[in-house]
Amino acid sequence: MKKILLSGIQPTGAPHIGNYFGMMKQVVAAQDEYEVYGMIVNYHALTTVQNKKELEENTRNVALDFLAIGVDPEKMVLFKQSDVPEHTELTWIFNCLVTMPWLSRAHAFKDKSENGIEASVGLFDYPVLMAADILLYDTQVVPVGEDQRQHVEMAREIARKFNTNYGETFVEPKEVIKEDVGTVPGTDGRKMSKSYKNTIPLFGTDEEITKAVMGIVTDSGSDVPMNVYAIHKLFKSEAELVPIYDEHKGKYKALKDALLADILAFVTPLRERRAYYESKPELVAEILTKGAAQAKGKAEAKMKVVRERVGL
Repeated sequence: MKKILLSGIQPTGAPHIGNYFGMMKQVVAAQDEYEVYGMIVNYHALTTVQNKKELEENTRNVALDFLAIGVDPEKMVLFKQSDVPEHTELTWIFNCLVTMPWLSRAHAFKDKSENGIEASVGLFDYPVLMAADILLYDTQVVPVGEDQRQHVEMAREIARKFNTNYGETFVEPKEVIKEDVGTVPGTDGRKMSKSYKNTIPLFGTDEEITKAVMGIVTDSGSDVPMNVYAIHKLFKSEAELVPIYDEHKGKYKALKDALLADILAFVTPLRERRAYYESKPELVAEILTKGAAQAKGKAEAKMKVVRERVGL
């Protein structure tokens, strides 16, 4: 039997190349090897998006984004988290097992709080909902960026604690982090993140992508602008980049132009596929409805066992 792989993306705005290389690309590549669940985590998005129209539009857009990058709905279960209420039910059961001091260890919560995001209970409890997302499907493999490693570790700990208290119930998942894209750098050199406003949009217009690339922070004391090079490595091998960077040593504009050309060449076919699905809203709705039914069937079966184990 195929191993189960689950991955999710928040509908909190347009995806950037960090989302693609850190997670989305791996999910598409896994379709033939794994039983894949691709989830639009709109419950998680409520920690930052609290506008009905915005959340609905973002959720539709994420579905389009997944289909645009090559998701095959015949091979992958693509669904909205909110269509499977078992996620929040299991979260409450896990909440009654974990402690606040344990949750306060989460790096992502500290990082977001320190960067001006309101420290809501939902943001604090994010790792528990993520654990429910993962454990509900007997997930064995979770492709994540380096910044999400701890959350998968916490899911393992929650599974272990539940299994110890109530008997063997949950599979302990394993994170998979591609070493070359564990942390995708943003235009300012920090981790690429919407929170930092340092992203390069995956489906942006030519003008939006150009503005982002030309805004990459460079070090005037170096022949090679390292922030530009670090992003360029996502699109070309180092062997391909050596002659380009040798030829244009110290010429930051020329090197940014080369990076821009490679990004646009990469995203153009993705944008075309996205436009196709955008013109067929009924097809997209049908795909999500089918995916929700498949996911809910598995989630209901797992929750039946969980309720029996805890005495509900």
